[in-house]
Amino acid sequence: MIIRSAATLLAFCFCATMVRADYTLHILHIGDFSSRIEPVNAQDSSCSAKDKAAEACFGGIARIAAKVAELRDALQAQGQNVILLDTGDQLQGSLLYAAHRGAVEAEFMQRIGFDAMALGDHEFDEGPEGLRRFLDLVDFPVISGNVDVSRSAALEGRIARHVVLDVGGERIGLVSALTTDTAETSGPGPDIVFMDPALSLAAEVATLEAKGVNKIIALTHVGLATDKELAADVDGIDAIIGGHSRTVMSNSVENALAYPQMVGDVPVAHAYAYGKYLGHLVLQFDDAGHVTSASGDTILLDESVTPDPAIAARVAELAGPFEEIKQRVVAVVANDIDGRWENCRTGECEMGNLVADAVLAHARRRGVGIAILNSGGLRASLPAGPVTVGHILGVLPFQDTLSTFKADGTTVLAALENGFSQVDSAAGRFPQVAGIRVIYDPEATPGSRVVSAEVRDGDRWVPLDPSGTYFVVTNDYLRGGGDGYVMFGTDGRKAHDHGPNLADVLANYLAVNSPYRPFLDGRIKTK
Repeated sequence: MIIRSAATLLAFCFCATMVRADYTLHILHIGDFSSRIEPVNAQDSSCSAKDKAAEACFGGIARIAAKVAELRDALQAQGQNVILLDTGDQLQGSLLYAAHRGAVEAEFMQRIGFDAMALGDHEFDEGPEGLRRFLDLVDFPVISGNVDVSRSAALEGRIARHVVLDVGGERIGLVSALTTDTAETSGPGPDIVFMDPALSLAAEVATLEAKGVNKIIALTHVGLATDKELAADVDGIDAIIGGHSRTVMSNSVENALAYPQMVGDVPVAHAYAYGKYLGHLVLQFDDAGHVTSASGDTILLDESVTPDPAIAARVAELAGPFEEIKQRVVAVVANDIDGRWENCRTGECEMGNLVADAVLAHARRRGVGIAILNSGGLRASLPAGPVTVGHILGVLPFQDTLSTFKADGTTVLAALENGFSQVDSAAGRFPQVAGIRVIYDPEATPGSRVVSAEVRDGDRWVPLDPSGTYFVVTNDYLRGGGDGYVMFGTDGRKAHDHGPNLADVLANYLAVNSPYRPFLDGRIKTK
């Protein structure tokens, strides 16, 4: 029998309680980068010479690299624990992506040193094979817990459902979920199955907890509204780093949401998009793995951040062949043209009117009378002044082409209903139109929101006839059923699916109508 004195026992107990201490984790994060390798301006479009002269450029991969290195080096020098995460949608959105198909994004993510990435819907824009090309070029885990790729020859075994990182001697579990409408917003094909995010995350959390992992972060690409639901409904998630909704969170930017958003005791952090901000979430955990404190903020990557010189040089090398094309001026606009996400996905917007009018003007020579496009295809605003090819490619980066077809009035109404069906979540399917004007009720049940629809007949407007036949123009993405517009493919007749590139159509329209003046004319109204 071993007998210890009271003093010895007190000393033992004191030491045992002091061995373990609270654990602090710094999470740096970006998301919805959309291949903005080069800096953007205040409208999220290409940064022009004028913008550069005014020191009004933001982001760019060289600034991200510089700020990440600065923070990570400083924190690690202090003995802090740091990880760098991406919430998805690295791919698609620039000439560099169009030319190199993900190799440029992979190169820079490798050089910067990301620890993990969530799948975004646009990672599937070129199908499973396109995603496989990217995965072959990176050695950090790309994860998603609600995506079943077991039937895909290109992706089977390549997408982890979760990952565990060893950070400062502690195991940090990462679980992930991707928006389930990816089959409509992108091109995953029939072999990729999307499952319920909450059920999938709960299963992955349970798996990690069974392995003794008690610090679990959800790295998601589902949008803020769904993130809040997941934070409330899925036990065991300590924090959510999210994307997809391009939400501005900041504790210093006027009208921004506070960073982080708290759902009970679960912090939810977003860092907008396009590399404009770097998120920095600071979590403190107790010994049981519970978050006791969540703080931090997003960091605006403006001209005060000096780009990493080596990466800036590499960007210049890659972008050089396109520079002359991008800087070519095609027109002048009299005022800023609003293409902001929050406006174009909830109502008529200036950029929507411009692009829809441009498309209809081009197709009218073939007798087309109605244009219906998706707001999700509009990716930037345009600043007043000279408009370059680079600006236009910032607005329309997806290389969409025009498609025309004939359809019954019932098909046109079904398309409009689809467009208004997810306005409450600002989904990209929200329609922008020309040659037709619509009143809809956002409070009505999805599928019955169109109150009235009228089409142009010469100089007058007449009610849309459900039994009538209409000649419609859209883009090839919607014609193929994207964003839920399956009726364009199944019910469209006498289709011509090989029209010109949408960006070229817009450039030509602006050139003919220069100086262009943006406007709203009430073509989409709410009841």
